[in-house]
Parts: sequence; C-alpha cells; structure tokens
Amino acid sequence: MLEGTGPGAAEPVLAMRDISKRFAGVQALDGVALTARAGEVLAFMGENGAGKSTLLRIMGGAQPPDAGEIRLDGRPVAFATPGDARRRGIRVVAQEPEIIPHVSVAENVHVGSLPRRGRLLDRTRLRAEVAAALERWGFGGVVDPDQPGHTLSPPQRQIVEILRAVSGRARVIAFDEPTSSLSDHEVESLFRLIERLTAEGIAVIYVSHRMAEIFRVATRILVLRDGRVAGERLASETDEAELVRLMVGRDLGAMFQRGARTPGAVVLRLSGVTTGDVHDVSFEVRAGEVVALAGLVGAGRTELAHAIMGDLPLEAGTIAIDGTVQRFRSPRDAIRAGLGLAPEERKAQALLMRRPVRDNISLAILSRLAPFHLIRRAEERRVARRYTQELRIRPPSIEQEVATLSGGNQQKTVLARWLARQSRLLILDEPTRGVDVGAKADIYGIIDRLAAAGTALLVISSELPEVLGLADRIVVMQAGRVAGVLDRAEATEERVLGLAILDQAA
Repeated sequence: MLEGTGPGAAEPVLAMRDISKRFAGVQALDGVALTARAGEVLAFMGENGAGKSTLLRIMGGAQPPDAGEIRLDGRPVAFATPGDARRRGIRVVAQEPEIIPHVSVAENVHVGSLPRRGRLLDRTRLRAEVAAALERWGFGGVVDPDQPGHTLSPPQRQIVEILRAVSGRARVIAFDEPTSSLSDHEVESLFRLIERLTAEGIAVIYVSHRMAEIFRVATRILVLRDGRVAGERLASETDEAELVRLMVGRDLGAMFQRGARTPGAVVLRLSGVTTGDVHDVSFEVRAGEVVALAGLVGAGRTELAHAIMGDLPLEAGTIAIDGTVQRFRSPRDAIRAGLGLAPEERKAQALLMRRPVRDNISLAILSRLAPFHLIRRAEERRVARRYTQELRIRPPSIEQEVATLSGGNQQKTVLARWLARQSRLLILDEPTRGVDVGAKADIYGIIDRLAAAGTALLVISSELPEVLGLADRIVVMQAGRVAGVLDRAEATEERVLGLAILDQAA
C-alpha cells in the first residue's frame, strides 16, 4: 500500500473510480482509478495514446466518461462543461493554450471573470492584479500584462495559461506537459510555483514525458498503458528503468545505440552566415554525420535552420551544398537541392492535420508520383506503406487522419516524408519534443540508421542527454553566434552548458 493511502490518510480532494471512455471503436480508458490529495503532486506517465489526455479532459469537464465516478471531497460530482469543473476548483493547464488574439494578456488571464466597476471593465485593477500575479509566481518581466495575445511567443502563451489556472480558488491543478516550450529559467519558476501551490494545500497533477521533471516534482507516479493503470509508485521508491518497463511493457535497453560509421564528404558548409537573428555562423556537416545544435531558448538555432532552408534571407555569408554555393530563394529551392526540415512546430508547420498519413508522406515527392500531373495512386500507396512499416507508425493504416495519431507517430510521419524524398541533408528541430519514451527510442534508432546510410543530419535539441547521446559533433550557439564546437569525445553536459551561457562580451 502506498504512503498516504492507508488507514488514517487524509480524504482525497479528487478521486476518480473505474473511469472508462471509448472513441469510435478504440478503448481510450478502461477502468482507471486515481486519487489526488492536498499538498501532493501526482504525476501521470505513459506513452502517447496511453490515455493521459483523455483522463485530463474528463477531469476538466471537457468530456464525460462512459462509465465510472468522480468524487470531490468524498462527494459524487458530474461536470457537464469545463466551466462546471472550474467552478468546483479543478483547473487544467493545457499543453497547447487557447489565446484570444486581439485582447491583452491581462484580459486573457481573467477571461470569464473580468473585474468591473459598475458595467465597465476595471482595467486599472485588472492590470494591477495580473502584474502582481506575474511577480508572485516568478514570471515578472517575461510577459507584459498589456501585450496583445497574438504577439505572444509559445513560452509566453504557456505562462498565460498557467496564470489562468492559479487565479481563483483552485483545489486541484493539472499541468499537461507544461515545460515543453519554456526556457530553463521559466521551468525553475514553474517548479517553485508548484512548491508554493502544494504548501498552500492544493493538489497538483503533473503530466510529462521528461523523467528528470517527474522525479523533481512528484510525490506519487501513476503509469498508464493502453488506457489502463499499469502501476503506481512512490517517486522515492522507483527509478527510470522501472517506469519505462511499466510504460512500454518492455525493457528498451540503451536509448542511444550508435552503429560504427565514418563521416564522408562535406554535404553542408556554412561560411559567415548572417541574418537578422544569427551572426557570422560557420560550420560543416558531413555525409553520415550527426551534428547537434545546442543552446538555450533564443540562441538562434531555429532561425538558423530556417535560413539554411531558404525561409529567411541571408544578409551575409554563404551556404554550400556538396561544394556548390547555393542561393535558396524559398524552401522549395532547398528541397530540390536535397534538403529536408522537420520543424519544431510539426502541427503548424509540417503536417496536414486533416489529411491521411498517405498524403503527408507523399507531399514532398508529388512531382515524382505525378509526372504528367496525375498522381499514380498505387505507387503513392506503396511508398506510404513502406515507410509506415519501416518507421513503425501506429496505427499502420495509411488512410488514418494524421490528427488522430499520437505525437510520436506524427513526428515519424514527418520523417517518413523526407525518407521518401531521399534527402541528402535532414534538419531535425526538437525531433522528440512531446514524444513518449518508446517513440523517442524509435526516433533515435531512425537517426542512427539514416547516418549509417550516409545521410547528413543537423539535429536541434534542448535536451542535453539527447545532444550528447546522438551527436558526433556539437555546435553550441549563444545569442545568435557559435560559442564553441565540441567533438563527441570531449563533450560533457557541463562544457555544453558552459558555452551556452557564456558571456560573449567577456
């Protein structure tokens, strides 16, 4: 019996019993039970598709369960809408916040509960309350209360969503992948916020794929697999290996498995590349080599990737592919030259979410599939089936709508597109963001196989273990410039981080 669940334990603030939910023939949840107690952090872990998000939606009133019971302070409750759940003190911090674009941050935070003076909005009070909340929770200076919603960056949007949750009389706050777009400094502010919430007696539920975060904040860990509870552990009495086995039902062994390979000729050479965001960047990537771009949020890594792809104009410097200087006017030119990009925002920038897997994989080879402007459907299906099988995309139906796939399978679909294109150079921007541990291992294996086959890879990642595990060389960026280059043998987390935070003016 887990600590806090035996005789004499406090009554749970929230209890969910035998929760089941089915969608179009798929059993998303099957008899799931959990308890959340005041002052505790209960973490959810599980692969994409394990049922975590469905459970949060039911908890937050966005969906009703097909069966089971929800109790709040020991009494049965039913939520017809998210508003019902919020009024009962249950708040869910969404992974992808919905921001009203043309109103201020302050109005976004207090949407639905705006302070008024008579019939008029009390803007002075509203701004003061949000400014005070930003300071109280450690986000002062990161977001301006007067800033319009449409100008917010992904980290700022996440902070607005967090402030929405902690405002008012919350009893239970659930965080769904809250750090996926936050900088290290903002993550630390979030952890301090969670400590304050639990000290005030609020029950916190925390969903993340990042093991280090789970062990940093969690009291108890609930593992879901295929819509069922695979196990529950005290954080102090388990380890990463056991959690992985519970999540995937198998031992993944070493996450990073690198085959022997010898880099070949230079595929990409950057010489003094300068844009509005990056300055005098020079390095090269060889065939069969994985070069990682490391650095803090805002270091210019993503901007450099888009400049290489012809999406941002060069102000100075050159980009050479296979020894020939190129002047890409658009991503189409870069793709024709053998480049491919899996962008950080795969849903917004890479995938046709309402189209099937087949269409998403064939998107970059339509000219080959339709030499006379008529797509050869049989060949298109053959290519799509080949790569869904090769990359273990689940479910395997090439007619499945991409929006219904898990994050890991969506990312594999993007990779399949460039494998079908047989790109010479692949740029992978945060390739495992929002991806479960099993899919991470699959993606690492794909990267290794591509390198072994002679593909040049430029990988952007904010996870230092990933950088160190994948890369043959690491280019560290800071403030838009190259702060240093480390070979695999000499790279450590301390050396990479030291370069990333280096004062360039020193």
